[in-house]
Amino acid sequence: MRKFILGLLLILLLLGGFLFNIFYSTGFFREVAASNSFGPVFTTIALPGVEDMALARADSLLILSVDDRAARRDGKEGLKGLYLIDLRNSSFTPISLTDQLDFPFFPHGISIFPLDSAKYGLMAINHVDGKHSVEHFILEGKNLTHQRTITDPNFISPNDLVMVGPDQFYYSNDHGYTDGLGVFAENYIGLKASNVGFYNGQSAEIKVGRIGYANGIQFDASKRLLYVASVRAFQVKVYQVDENWNLTLLEDIEVRTGVDNIELDPSGILWIGAHPDLLQFASYAAGKKPIAPSEVIQISYSQGNSTVKSIFTDPGNAISGSSVALPWGDYLFIGNVMDSKVLVLKK
Repeated sequence: MRKFILGLLLILLLLGGFLFNIFYSTGFFREVAASNSFGPVFTTIALPGVEDMALARADSLLILSVDDRAARRDGKEGLKGLYLIDLRNSSFTPISLTDQLDFPFFPHGISIFPLDSAKYGLMAINHVDGKHSVEHFILEGKNLTHQRTITDPNFISPNDLVMVGPDQFYYSNDHGYTDGLGVFAENYIGLKASNVGFYNGQSAEIKVGRIGYANGIQFDASKRLLYVASVRAFQVKVYQVDENWNLTLLEDIEVRTGVDNIELDPSGILWIGAHPDLLQFASYAAGKKPIAPSEVIQISYSQGNSTVKSIFTDPGNAISGSSVALPWGDYLFIGNVMDSKVLVLKK
């Protein structure tokens, strides 16, 4: 009987430790108060589910990836597609770029690449009925033209991408498993099964794996560095990129928050939208909670000596589920996964 009781206590202790680790490693115990070191709210842009953004910097054009996931979750029709804002007009009025497409388009991660004067390549991950593709566009001025649809067996669960050439890009698969216990283990236990792939213009291959929910991805061409957000591990992974586009891990930057999309400003500083409490975000995304906390962090990268700074936090009252933060001049645009607006701060 004594052995049975001791065995039961051991099982309970192990179970308790297991559950505590899930709560602790997902930020459940963190108190998120409102703070802002950038500047006050200037305006909001009434577009839902702006999960990612891209900037045609030379022409001051902001591209927004829109998908009203909250409406779709509830069985309703919502806005979707790519929208453009001319930042030279401070009204920040969005116009649709994709309302004339003749195929279903639910954009996720997007990336832009300069080709010529006022001409850009633009790629967007598209999810339709459980199938994944990358849609390739050309942006000329304010006109967007669809070029082709790219599919590949190694697009397992694509989340974000970054163009490194007119037809080449890195992308993140946020899961290595697509259903069942594998997905559960990745989301809650922290199983590192996701990966990063590279599309060379003709086909894709997985370059690195064993990442805890790979998400945002960004390339610094001047330093040949690839940054990958590991949401579940609360890390930003830094890879050296060689001449054949292979990756060597340099280090993991601990950031203490669930990092999502990564933007790079002209000075080389990283701006990242993040989820400080992943469990509350999951409940919010499922419609079980009305709000979820948001955070924007900034990383000044120096190998072995990076500086991580929290720029903006909010318990969810100003914006819920922040996923991207893009600076432009005196402004900071903050997007999200499922909220009804983009938040714009001004210094």
